[in-house]
Amino acid sequence: MENYRPITKATADKFLQLLKTKGPQSAAMLAAALGITGEGARLQLLKLAEEGLVVSATSSRGVGRPVQIWDLTPLGHAHFPDTHVELTLQLIETIRRELGEAALEKVVAAREFQQQEKYMNALTGISSLAERLAQFATIRSSEGYLAEWREEEDGFIFIENHCPICCAATQCANICESELKTFRSLMGDDVEVNRIDHIIAGNRRCVYKITKTKELVASR
Repeated sequence: MENYRPITKATADKFLQLLKTKGPQSAAMLAAALGITGEGARLQLLKLAEEGLVVSATSSRGVGRPVQIWDLTPLGHAHFPDTHVELTLQLIETIRRELGEAALEKVVAAREFQQQEKYMNALTGISSLAERLAQFATIRSSEGYLAEWREEEDGFIFIENHCPICCAATQCANICESELKTFRSLMGDDVEVNRIDHIIAGNRRCVYKITKTKELVASR
């Protein structure tokens, strides 16, 4: 029976990725997304909880029974790799200590230039903002950012559910500023890009709001 099927790595990955990309979820919500029974989802979640990857909390939502909501633990978040963490942190500290803060800023600026050049080449010939965001999300997801986007009435939202360079960005704030400058450069001069959620600031994910500039909207 499905309810008693032992959890596999593939199944565990699906649960963890849903919690990473969609945030805290009930067993019923996860079951619906994965096409399994609610009881099957609960059993899988209990197994993940035993492994220290997820944790539950009771949430009261108006009338009715309280709902058990599941979320990732720090160990669960660590399931998504932070690329070459130890080496990256060592390099940052070595440059800062041996060459100074100015040298570190130059390294970050050089990386920014390389990133912009790579992304610009990948987006060449794509003029539609929606198509550029879709392609950029595909590229960033391939780099481990679990990116997605959606259109809203007043613009677009671009979401990065994971940051594979989070530890490096924590040690060097210039990296996050460089990432934002790169994003703004890619989207063009007629677009405003603002980061409204930031993993480094304690949010679950990085979220960017993309809107047409007021001057362009007023000219229509």
